[in-house]
Amino acid sequence: METFFTLVVGGILALGAYTLYGYFQSKKKVSAQSIILLDKIKKVCKFITVEGDFAEIYHYEDVKERFLKLVSSKKKALVVINAKAYVGYDFNKIELTSNPKKKTVTISHFPQPEILSIETNINYYDKKDGYFNKFEATDLTNLSEEAKQHIIDKVPESGLYNVAKQEALESLLLVENIVQTIGWTLDYSALKIKSKDNLKLK
Repeated sequence: METFFTLVVGGILALGAYTLYGYFQSKKKVSAQSIILLDKIKKVCKFITVEGDFAEIYHYEDVKERFLKLVSSKKKALVVINAKAYVGYDFNKIELTSNPKKKTVTISHFPQPEILSIETNINYYDKKDGYFNKFEATDLTNLSEEAKQHIIDKVPESGLYNVAKQEALESLLLVENIVQTIGWTLDYSALKIKSKDNLKLK
């Protein structure tokens, strides 16, 4: 009888220990899932939602003066810029928190659209050197940078940011799909509230 009682108690203790072990292992697994999930979202990094094509003509002139400004020499070029600007979202700027108990990922802040990259094709026409003011390799490099900046300055007035904002839901759906792959849910209700508040302010 005593042996039977010992076996029963031992069995109960073993079952309790096994259940407790399983609970902590499950909790540890969910916590690990949480960390992996947030890292996975951030590894997506940048998501392009819209692209725009630009064709611009840029006039470049540089004047140098010598001999007490009595003599000047001008170099000039006509620069034709064909560029493609990619606008979207940098997922590293998303503010995320996870709740392992509820298996939810909450987005508390979603970044504004930005220029993610620009591809430029630059051609030089009517390039003329001055007598003592000639084009050098550094001039062409600087001119290329100026041309790229010229396109960057044109992006805000092109309406690409507004189009990207309209496509923000596509970015959220991408994050939601990543979250759902391991059976979690995405909560972005805070963004809806902020959006309503912004409308009221307007």
